[in-house]
Amino acid sequence: MMRYEVPQLETERLILRGHRESDIAAEKAFFATDASQFVGGPIPPHRAWRTVAMMMGHWALRGFGFWALEEKATGAYVGRAGLWFPDGWLEKEIGWTLMNDATGKGYATEAALAARTHAHDVLGWETAISQIDPKNDASKAVAARLGARFEKHFEDPEYGQIEIWRHPAPADLVNGGMEAYA
Repeated sequence: MMRYEVPQLETERLILRGHRESDIAAEKAFFATDASQFVGGPIPPHRAWRTVAMMMGHWALRGFGFWALEEKATGAYVGRAGLWFPDGWLEKEIGWTLMNDATGKGYATEAALAARTHAHDVLGWETAISQIDPKNDASKAVAARLGARFEKHFEDPEYGQIEIWRHPAPADLVNGGMEAYA
């Protein structure tokens, strides 16, 4: 049996932890809505289950992946954020997805910053991108708050045209990576 460990991270308002089976209900509800259009949805419930299983498997195969985001104040599952590099992917990526009732609270920025810090400080990444649908203005705003800059358009064979946003290298970060708050 393959085993893996997901390091737990904490931010001011979130716990970034490994996924649990109890998170899948929220993912199924999210993927049933049009809000999931920027991450491959809407999809049926059985495929939402497989999506969570795939994220868990990424940790086992790569040693990094997406964390489940748990709101400290309520214990609620509010989304996922983390590091992604499946076979065939353009480059190592920092990504985020929030459940419908968790948007507009700054959680994506908070979690992605923690994930990027882990990528730099623990994994030694010197660069990372975020792949963003050109119509996803909310994700582009998160990337900009993180100090990432639009680099180019890319035609993904599965998702179509996407924008590549380049995150700053560790040496280029200001104020410990808190460009959003500088």
